Amino acid sequence: MTTIEHTAADPAQRPHLATPASPFDDARAQLHDAVTILGYDDGTYELLANPRRELTVAVPLHRDSGEMELLIGHRVQHNVSRGPAKGGLRYSPDVTLDEVRALAMWMTWKCALLDVPYGGAKGGIRIDPRQYSRSELERVTRRYTSEISPLIGPDHDIPAPDVGTDEQTMAWMMDTYSVQKGHTVLGVSTGKPVSLGGSLGRATATSRGVVHVALAALRSRGIRVDGATAAVQGFGKVGRHAARFLQDAGMRVVAVSDQYGAIRADSGLDIASLASHVDATGSVVGFADADVTSNEDLLGADVDLLVPAAVEGVIHAGNATQIKASVVVEGANGPTTPEADRLLNEAGTLVVPDILANAGGVIVSYFEWVQANQAYWWGADEVETRLAERMLTAWEHVSAHAEKLRLPLRAAATCLAVERVAQAGQLRGLYP
Repeated sequence: MTTIEHTAADPAQRPHLATPASPFDDARAQLHDAVTILGYDDGTYELLANPRRELTVAVPLHRDSGEMELLIGHRVQHNVSRGPAKGGLRYSPDVTLDEVRALAMWMTWKCALLDVPYGGAKGGIRIDPRQYSRSELERVTRRYTSEISPLIGPDHDIPAPDVGTDEQTMAWMMDTYSVQKGHTVLGVSTGKPVSLGGSLGRATATSRGVVHVALAALRSRGIRVDGATAAVQGFGKVGRHAARFLQDAGMRVVAVSDQYGAIRADSGLDIASLASHVDATGSVVGFADADVTSNEDLLGADVDLLVPAAVEGVIHAGNATQIKASVVVEGANGPTTPEADRLLNEAGTLVVPDILANAGGVIVSYFEWVQANQAYWWGADEVETRLAERMLTAWEHVSAHAEKLRLPLRAAATCLAVERVAQAGQLRGLYP
């Protein structure tokens, strides 16, 4: 742990940070630790701990049945000192304003850490997309886009896909915004279909970034990648491709899970066959070449690498001591609570934080935005090469900083990011 003397206010003086109970509490606790290490004052903490701008909107929907339903959506811009706000849009029945605030803050640090010229934002609608038809989801997306249109734009705030949304969602957003402006604005969203200005490599970018960093982390611990074992929690946008890329690298993926259940095969899962099974059935459950296990057993599996790639808070004080993996690489945003993080660090587990590990998506979103603004698109090899270079450069930078200051990787990464954002704010000054 750090040997740097804390100079800012003690966390105990901030009761809302003492026992984090939500993702936003967790995010603020992480910020507070970084501010303390950096020696910033309380004013700087308050400035960075609170979102710059928030909008909550009512999203009325006419169901296919003819009934009207009211949904609630949010868009939060945490910080724009370093450039336009950037962040995903999620559709989930668990969306809350505090969750969106936390995700926006983590996006700020992620963009700063990877030296992408954006600030952080996030959006969400409290909806279970599995319970709605395609036409209903289109109407929800277009109404939500219309409601938040004063906040978004290629120079203001650029949404991207997240949990429950995809490239089609981004196409609807781009079209709705463009119709309002009277001309096509490709750069208003990223993660779009390639035929509508999307970037090659965007769909798998987060997963590739996770794997680039995971392999580097394993090697840093002296673990040979070929034949090493992995468990992946979550088999959605991030986990599915991450499992495939880990297998391609020579690793044995022995367990995966989704929201319906978990499976395990100690000899290694055939990820291609599993993906086909999921496409056919909608879940990893029932895969013939695996045994049934539980999500908790997956998290506690005796493997070299654990990739939590689902949602926030899955590794907590109640199960952190059961984690046996040598390396944990956070494919999801905020999967580890601060108390669990402390326990893992004390146990000698290497935790690669989300703001570094899953930054591949925002990197290629940045590439997509650049390409759209120039109306010039890159080849897949160029995108992959640039992504790998960015991810590995950031890994080396964070690792060196952690070693130099004797900090865990999360503290080192957060300090580097917070320092960059704070310096940008200081150089810009306050208006008026």
